Amino acid sequence: MSLLNRRDLPREALEELNRNSAVSKQRKVRLAMVMHAHTPRHISVPTIRHLYTFELMQIALLPGVAADVKRAAEEVLIGRMASVTSGERFTLAKQASGRVAAALLLDKEERIFRAALDNPRMTEMYVAKALKGEAGTELLAPAVARHQKWSYRIEVKTALLANRNTPLARAIQIANELPMNVLKDLLLNVRLTPGLKAHVRAVLEKKGK
Repeated sequence: MSLLNRRDLPREALEELNRNSAVSKQRKVRLAMVMHAHTPRHISVPTIRHLYTFELMQIALLPGVAADVKRAAEEVLIGRMASVTSGERFTLAKQASGRVAAALLLDKEERIFRAALDNPRMTEMYVAKALKGEAGTELLAPAVARHQKWSYRIEVKTALLANRNTPLARAIQIANELPMNVLKDLLLNVRLTPGLKAHVRAVLEKKGK
């Protein structure tokens, strides 16, 4: 293990270490191998599949880990969500990378997707994408519509207006707040409820005067 703490350890030494199965199968060694900057991808990426949930979370968050290795860790983690416990998903929603937290916006448990909304690594793009998808719970849009941060972002507002689960009163308020070009685009490209569509047209007519 002390050898793996050396950041200047060459690729050849890491490959040799990986061939020593008695050592390379140790969990701490596996984790250190994945995190080492010089570990070849043909070693680090397959090893990721053998790591625990929170080890994967750690890899995805460490600044020194290569972007493609982080991505691989996130993909394995997201792929495991169906078998991860509720408590683990709640922790991931609060602390994981933005991409992992975004997957948890679609969780059926309200406390979990609310924790994901409050994740400091969550982005406007991820929230809007979750609202535009078909997999999320019907409770997500009302939660976002009341959220102190996301409910005021333009991209999120647009997604809320197009989401059938957004409370009508909030949807009408959003229509009054959005710029004319955004409203015109929504009328052309998004299936709005008849009542909301009529209100958007009325708002456009009023703003056009």
